[in-house]
Amino acid sequence: MPGRFALAFVCAAGLALEAQTADSPEIEKAKADIQALKSLVEEGAMPRARLETAERELADARDAAFLRRTLYGEDLTEGQSAEMIAVAKRRLARQREAVESTKRLVEEGVIPRLRLTEPLERADRARKELDLAESRARLVQEIAAMARAEIQAMEAAAAAPAPSRADGPASERYDGDGFLSAHEIKQMVLAFEGRFAKPLPVSANGDTAVHRAMGFDHRSRIDVAVHPDQAEGVWLRRYLEFRRVPFFAFRSRVPGKATAAHIHVGPPSARIVKTAQTSSGGQ
Repeated sequence: MPGRFALAFVCAAGLALEAQTADSPEIEKAKADIQALKSLVEEGAMPRARLETAERELADARDAAFLRRTLYGEDLTEGQSAEMIAVAKRRLARQREAVESTKRLVEEGVIPRLRLTEPLERADRARKELDLAESRARLVQEIAAMARAEIQAMEAAAAAPAPSRADGPASERYDGDGFLSAHEIKQMVLAFEGRFAKPLPVSANGDTAVHRAMGFDHRSRIDVAVHPDQAEGVWLRRYLEFRRVPFFAFRSRVPGKATAAHIHVGPPSARIVKTAQTSSGGQ
């Protein structure tokens, strides 16, 4: 279960990755260098190896720009988080290759050992980026597992409207007053921290790319990554009932995914309705 409150608020601007162009200063410079080098290589004034190096640097700059967006800024879907890990692994492999290449030159006496410091530092940063990418991807997977559990619960509720503690994705539902306010969320966070001396482990705060991709409106709702039957979960359920705040408690697992056990605070997520444009002509 994630226990970091800062990571709970993964919802950011929600901009599509494709909408952000890779036009950072580093990439523009790399592109310009390649164009100049191509001309020099064609004229025989520069070895082709230098052009290949510049092309690798451009690829690395593009990967770095992608990681800056995904690691530190954007709300991700499962597919985007998988791509983020692939890019981080590719970048780490590229930096490790640069370390080995530099080592060979040092061993051959071509360059001083001091020149190895920078490639080693870059490889270390790339390894840390991969660790962070994998950590963020796990959080996205947890959110997706929780969202699937909620979808299953709503489908089950549609088939059998009377919820119960019987086996199923939603083992407990409390309707309360049917509303969750920002003030109520703040009070809940403070009460949890006061009771357990640690942050409330929120995994999804409001709308997320995962919920949108699945066609659900998760605004004004939060998911708390606690098992309903463990101490934190029992306390939270009792607290929400006392405050008459609606919630769903999930105890199930989603095959092949991380545990989906959690407490969804707020009313059930609504389906996103896409309204089709209709003609207003007088026919």
